[in-house]
Amino acid sequence: MDTINFRLGTTSYIIPDEIIPNVRYLGSKVEDIELVLFEVDEGPSNLLTPAQQAALASLAQQHGISYTVHLPLDLNLAEDATTRDISFSKAKKAIDCTLGLGPWAYVLHLEGKERLAGKQSKEDWLKKALEGLAQLSEWVGDPSLLAVENVDHYPPDFIDEVFAHSQVSRCIDIGHLWLEGYDPIPFLEKNIDRARVLHIHGIGERDHKSLMHVEMEELKRVLGFVQKSGFDGVMTIEVFNEEDFATSILQLECAFRQLKLQVLPQKGERIKPAKYHRDLYDSIGEG
Repeated sequence: MDTINFRLGTTSYIIPDEIIPNVRYLGSKVEDIELVLFEVDEGPSNLLTPAQQAALASLAQQHGISYTVHLPLDLNLAEDATTRDISFSKAKKAIDCTLGLGPWAYVLHLEGKERLAGKQSKEDWLKKALEGLAQLSEWVGDPSLLAVENVDHYPPDFIDEVFAHSQVSRCIDIGHLWLEGYDPIPFLEKNIDRARVLHIHGIGERDHKSLMHVEMEELKRVLGFVQKSGFDGVMTIEVFNEEDFATSILQLECAFRQLKLQVLPQKGERIKPAKYHRDLYDSIGEG
């Protein structure tokens, strides 16, 4: 049996608790944890303190895991100047409080609602987007660490020109492609060489649900392509509660067995579906 080329991860919101208890819980179960950071204007924030950053660094060393960082969801780097200034401030704080963890990638969205509505030219949007990414690249130290995600409600090629004019990486969200009715394979064929992170999740009564909602043949088709492509980055199971996480793992294990692929030996106890369900995702938005 071949071993999968990529590393499996999930988000820092699986059990109903803060980031550090989640990392303690997940450290023996995955190889990467996506730290989902948010800062609500005049509201709550989960940006890391120096003590929390030190604790996460210790846990990473203890469990042999890496981190990816999902920058705040409401960043706006390519539109209104006032909004951009606020977004830069939020991004800088999120980067500063995680840089010491040596993240595998910083995942971000490039919004373009004004452009999509015809209120901003493509040229102006692209110019501002590239300026914003250049600033973030300076802060993280390497543009390839920035992984720009294809998000729902936008055409899959909406951000293509960004990659033609910069050295940033892609975060390919396979679940968003399924959600919008696109076949992921042509998109992966075209773009996986530029990807640093893949997101995968099922579509149930809403987005970001268990992979049990994905037909096995479709899941095998996508996983088989990813394996054959040689992708060796992180595949994040982007769900936000224990039940969805545990059942997603079971679905992946089944798919890998049928594909005659082996996951690296489990680092801890087998994940068991929770007896309760609490989806913290509603409280932080969609990413």
